[in-house]
Amino acid sequence: MAETLEQLIDRLRAVEAQIEAAFAARAARHAHEHEVHTDPAGQPCFKADALRRQKAHRKGLGLARTPWPTLLTMPLIYGMALPLFILDLSVSLYQLGCFTAWGIVRVKRSDYVVIDRHRLGYLNLVQKLNCVFCGYGNGVIAYAREVTARTEQYWCPIKHALKVKGSHERYRDFQAYGDAEGYVASSGAYRERLKRGE
Repeated sequence: MAETLEQLIDRLRAVEAQIEAAFAARAARHAHEHEVHTDPAGQPCFKADALRRQKAHRKGLGLARTPWPTLLTMPLIYGMALPLFILDLSVSLYQLGCFTAWGIVRVKRSDYVVIDRHRLGYLNLVQKLNCVFCGYGNGVIAYAREVTARTEQYWCPIKHALKVKGSHERYRDFQAYGDAEGYVASSGAYRERLKRGE
């Protein structure tokens, strides 16, 4: 007997959970191997001797060795800082107002915007700045995506007629395009799941 779509999705989610557990176990082994500890504030840190060993691998700034096309792109790259900050602020204000009014659980920004690579002793100042920027930029985009995904689930949990590349996790549970009865029957359930934080 062929598996139903729901059974396949359940199996996929179980495999995804196994993969996440395997990644977590590997990360724990690496943390132990590289002497990563957690300070009282929950931030990653290193013992002095481990940090000293890391710093032995640090290279100088090396701007003179940086290819000039790369140097020319720096204003373009860091020019994105202001738009990203505006997006971050806008999304935070949006969800504060809208999600509160709708009674749905807000997205925890700190789950998405993680900045910790600047603590690595083997990175020079420029590399640390780049890592801060990339962590912030990718985090803000992921945070904004989750806020908009929850908004879509609240207002329009309907799949598109055309295939969407890179759709968010919530999308697979949306109603089929053209299924008016399914939409009317289930739209309240989608909102209730959001209110429960699902």
